[in-house]
Order: sequence, then C-alpha cells, then structure tokens
Amino acid sequence: MAAPLADKIALVTGASRGIGRGIALQLGQAGATVYITGRKPDQSFAASHADFAHLPSLEKTKNDIERRGGKAVALYCDHSDAAQIEELFKKIDSQTQGRLDLLVNNAFSAISELNNTGGKPFYQLDPSIWDAVNNVGLRNHYYCAVHACKMMTERKTGLVVNISSLGGLTYAINVAYGCGKAALDRMAADMGEELKGTGVSIVSLWPAAVKTEASKVYITSGKTQVAFKGPADVITETLVTGESIEFAGKCVVALASDPKVSRKTGKVLMTGDIAREYKFKDIDDVLPMDSRSLKIALRFLGWRRLAAWIPAWVRIPLPAMHFAGYKFTLW
Repeated sequence: MAAPLADKIALVTGASRGIGRGIALQLGQAGATVYITGRKPDQSFAASHADFAHLPSLEKTKNDIERRGGKAVALYCDHSDAAQIEELFKKIDSQTQGRLDLLVNNAFSAISELNNTGGKPFYQLDPSIWDAVNNVGLRNHYYCAVHACKMMTERKTGLVVNISSLGGLTYAINVAYGCGKAALDRMAADMGEELKGTGVSIVSLWPAAVKTEASKVYITSGKTQVAFKGPADVITETLVTGESIEFAGKCVVALASDPKVSRKTGKVLMTGDIAREYKFKDIDDVLPMDSRSLKIALRFLGWRRLAAWIPAWVRIPLPAMHFAGYKFTLW
C-alpha cells in the first residue's frame, strides 16, 4: 500500500517531545518529509529541570522517524523570536522550491510556568505569565501561519493545524492559558474565512488527556495535583487511560490525506471524533479515553454516584459542549 502522504512536505513545530513528537512520527511513517523544530538542547525545558532530563530530544525524534523509514529535517528554532521564525521558513522555502503542504502549530514553552503557579488566581501572579504562555503558544502560531500560508496560497493547496485544547471552551489551568487556547480556535475560524477560495484549509485540533513523557513523570512521582486541577484519582485515571502522543498524529495524517478536508476549515475538531469518522484506533489498537465522555465529566465535577450509573460509551452531544461555553446572558 502506498504511503498516504508520500511526496508531501510537512512542518511540525515543537517536535522534540510530547504531542509534537508523536505527530512528527506519524507523518514520517505516512511518507511525508517532515521538518521538525525545537529549542537547542541547552535551552530546552529538560535542560533546566532535573526530573525531566531524560526526555527525548529533537535529534531523537529525527532518528526515530528515519528508523521507521521516513524522512526528517531537524532545525533548531526559538519560536519566541520572530527573526528566527522568518529564517526557518526561508530555509524551508529554499530547500523545497517553495513547497509546504502541511503546518502543525504545536510549539509551547510554558510548561514550567504553568506548573509553578501554585493554583493562585491571575491577580496574585506576575502579569508576565501572559507572555510566558502566549508568546510561543499563540503569537508564534500566528507568525508561522502567516509564513506558511504565503507559501501554500501560491500553490493553492495546503493545511494548517493548530494544536489547541478544551481550555478554549471552558476554564482550565489559568486565565492566560484559557485565553491562548480560545484565541487559537478563533484564529482558525477567522483565518478560515480569509482562506476561502485559496485551496488552503485550517483547523483547530483538541487532543484529550495525553500520556506525554511529562505526564508520566507526574504520575510516577505522585505530583498530578501539583500540575493539574481536579480530583487526584480522576486525573491519574484520565492520564493513564489517555491518548498516546501519536494519536493526534494519526488524526493529522487522516486530515492531510482527505481530499475533502476543506469542508472542515475553520472548525474545532476533537481527536476522538476524528478517529470515529476515519475509523482508526490508537497505536495500542484501542480507542483512548474520550474528551466527550459524560462519565468522566461527571467525575471531574464531583458527581461520582451519578457517574457510576452512566455507561462509558455515553458521549456529550456537541451542541451541549458548545453551550457549556456560552457567554451571553439570557435575560
């Protein structure tokens, strides 16, 4: 069987570890030539946090893609620096003769800052938390989309995927984080409007709980409540039964392989919904915990007795999720 993304050129930002690494691995396995970015080893999150010193590097992602028979080009880039972002796209443009078929906006650099806020409200935090979260996690994505879409619209084809989260709908972690994720979703919607007729599509992708390298450290160290809000047992359960880092990658491969993906442009898509639509499972051949699971939602809200009566397959309807974030007054 031919690789579905053979001859395609992709860029995945923030691909050293976590979801970005998983997406890059799946894209390479699907036949794409994958450009991957990350910070230099001495500037990385792992370099300054002893508990995470063992985490994978950008070079390991490149080597693992090649071990699977794929092609990868690793480029160091500090995505908080607009000049480096511009230089990144110039390199890709020169090396591919102006071709870029897929951009995955995944880079994020505020893990440490978010995990050290101590659950304080925004007015008790240094306001610079906004820049820590939303410089690379939002501003950079806009810059990358601008540069990528200049290339894509010239050839009248391409796909941009913003990696967002449920934090774009309802409160999660803190104010700066939620604002960033909501903005990513709105960015996809508004860019989708302006990309109509160009042949280029953009979507916002929401993974559910993901078994990243960092989350595994928190589970084994018993620090889940330090990093995440909610009942400790429910948090641990959702992480243990969550998605592999490659599940989102399988979603991106499915979207990039779909000749009718333009029908989804500007939309928010959840990994579980994509898996059901395109009929695939995670790398362990099971469907992971669903972000639309009513049972899990009730447990997070503390309604454990009611949750015990709800079958695991019952899913929250999309209109109900939409109105969970409804902001207008009804009177």
